Amino acid sequence: MGFEPLLIEQKDQLKDKLKEVFGYGQFRGDQEVIIRNILNGKNTFVIMPTGAGKSLCYQLPAVMLEGTAIVISPLIALMKNQVDQLNALGVNAQFLNSTLTKTEINRVKKETLEGKIKLLYVAPESLTKPENISFLKSSNLIFAAIDEAHCISEWGHDFRPEYRRIKSILEQLGNLPIIALTATATPKVKLDIQRNLQMEDADIFKSSFNRENLYYEVRSKKGIKKQLIKFVKAHHGKSGIVYCLSRKTVEEIAEFLRVNDIKAAPYHAGLDSNVRIKNQDDFLNEEVHVIVATIAFGMGIDKPDVRFVVHYDTPKSLEGYYQETGRAGRDGLEGNCLMFYSYNDILKLEKFNKDKPVTERENAKILLEEMASYSESAVCRRKQLLHYFGEVYEDPNCTDTKWCDNCRHPKEHFEGQEHIVTALEAVLQTEGRFGLKHLTHVITGVNSQYVQSYKHFELPVFGSGSENGKEFWSSVIRQAMLMGFLSKDIEQIGIIKITPKGRSFLKEPYQVDLLKNHDYGKEEEPSITDEAVNTRSYDLALFDLLKGLRKKLAKQKGLPPYVIFQDPSLEEMAIVYPTTKEELSRINGVGRGKIDKFGVPFIEAIKEYVVENDITTASDVLIKSAVNKSKNKISIIQQIDRKVDLEEIAESRNMKMEELLGEIEQICFSGTKLNLDYYVEQIMDHDRQNELYDYFLNAESDSITDALSELEDEDFSEEELRLMRIKFLSEYAN
Repeated sequence: MGFEPLLIEQKDQLKDKLKEVFGYGQFRGDQEVIIRNILNGKNTFVIMPTGAGKSLCYQLPAVMLEGTAIVISPLIALMKNQVDQLNALGVNAQFLNSTLTKTEINRVKKETLEGKIKLLYVAPESLTKPENISFLKSSNLIFAAIDEAHCISEWGHDFRPEYRRIKSILEQLGNLPIIALTATATPKVKLDIQRNLQMEDADIFKSSFNRENLYYEVRSKKGIKKQLIKFVKAHHGKSGIVYCLSRKTVEEIAEFLRVNDIKAAPYHAGLDSNVRIKNQDDFLNEEVHVIVATIAFGMGIDKPDVRFVVHYDTPKSLEGYYQETGRAGRDGLEGNCLMFYSYNDILKLEKFNKDKPVTERENAKILLEEMASYSESAVCRRKQLLHYFGEVYEDPNCTDTKWCDNCRHPKEHFEGQEHIVTALEAVLQTEGRFGLKHLTHVITGVNSQYVQSYKHFELPVFGSGSENGKEFWSSVIRQAMLMGFLSKDIEQIGIIKITPKGRSFLKEPYQVDLLKNHDYGKEEEPSITDEAVNTRSYDLALFDLLKGLRKKLAKQKGLPPYVIFQDPSLEEMAIVYPTTKEELSRINGVGRGKIDKFGVPFIEAIKEYVVENDITTASDVLIKSAVNKSKNKISIIQQIDRKVDLEEIAESRNMKMEELLGEIEQICFSGTKLNLDYYVEQIMDHDRQNELYDYFLNAESDSITDALSELEDEDFSEEELRLMRIKFLSEYAN
């Protein structure tokens, strides 16, 4: 019983087994040397990015050695996935976790004791149960592999307290070699893992974290649903994952994608386990193209051909972000990683942490600051990510590949020599004992509590950079770290120190190129038609043709053109070429009423255009509104049908009148006819109603701003204008 090293007599013995069991002709990267280390019974620490083949490092030794290897993993989904794959290869692997029945647990234990199981996957919660410890003591265990080892560290992106008990439990099982594996480990996390598992003497194998086939991009959250649909439709038929912050958002986005003809399914801890397993299997079997999952729950799915990963919400840390993006392109082919960013997400996540213990809260805050910095920085994304994991990127500007948005679309550069000198002086004069926030306070001259207590207001550098704000100096300090002038203290998280390179720079400064950060609060809604996602804009010739038709129809019917169809609707028609009433009904702002009144001429015109130009129609970037599926909107329509006062509807739904009008407008613009006569009659006399009718009948657009300006002498309120616009459009357009 216990571990006995396996002597590999022939050089090709390992490769023969690799081919025989797993079907591979060659090892990748450090796999062979890691496997030999494990076969020799040595403690082994593997730091290898997602998709680089970590699992094989312990699976092959388990197959070759006599006995059972236990694999400790926090992800039930990944356990099932790996067990299924190994069983398909003819390797007897099983898992022991909360999803099994009592009968199934007894069967697994019996097979383990009989030596039939080569790999036993165990959840950390199952490992801590006394009856399981007792059973494992009686088993012939050969080594313990701890997957997702970063969970041990409170500085890891997915800290789990039960992971810190693993070492004490393993000690009860005998002197087993330990293999710790992680796809994300900063220098601090690496140190924590080694200390907790008491494997400071372990042989460490660290692969490069650079995933050359992944394209990294960050976009503003403005118009996010429109952006999401166009992005996913641009990858039509390909597998992808969309990560969201909450279960509610997961359900909402999965439904939103389904409404827009995308095969999508939700995946989070709140789902019934049968539903979750079915959704996972459907994704693996390509019955479903897109899985929408919570960031917190994670995805233990080993699917090699995921072509895109979208972060609908900002992740809690760069470790989490890196690991989640690593789900894309595990087969080495292209993978697009898109993150939607808003600083409001960071503030929201900070609020979630407010009830945590002080230390944990401060730790989480620093991780969020790193996330915000990465998102807002205009420096090469790849360089930032690799630097975070303690790796230097040799091609700092992504000059050849341009596989990130910052390198593909560079921001403004500026000469930074003087600013770098100021940043380095601040670190030097505060004796390298402080973090980013304090340093920016010193440079900008903020007399904070710490500045007062350490008398740093007396330093020569104090206030020397007050002409620029804290955000500017945070960016400068972070860029100085990327350039190697400053570094993080591994032992004391958050502390920034000057490096030998930084000291040399202060002695002989030279010109340094710095980049201005993104300001997503001010930037316009991003273009969806860039090279990264390869989508196409609308057909300008068809759009002009449809505008001409709209103008002609409007003239015939004595209506303003916008009443027929608004510009966004025409643009969509010029993208997806709807040639039937059913297809036309999927265009935003086109309801059945409009189709019956105005649809036929447009369908005929599009049909003719499609034939003349030999166009294959496909709704590749169609954005459908889920308005009719909203219980909120259905309830509002029903209450209006019952002639309930709008104030009463607003109060019953805990809404402001302005919010209710917004909901009613959306219902109206989507093509639903609403009769608000009963309410309008109460607040406006017929003369005022007629005056607004005449205005909207002759106006060039339905803009309320234009109407207020045009009718400023008439003393109409915005609410009156909005109500009359709804009444007008319901009668003429819907």
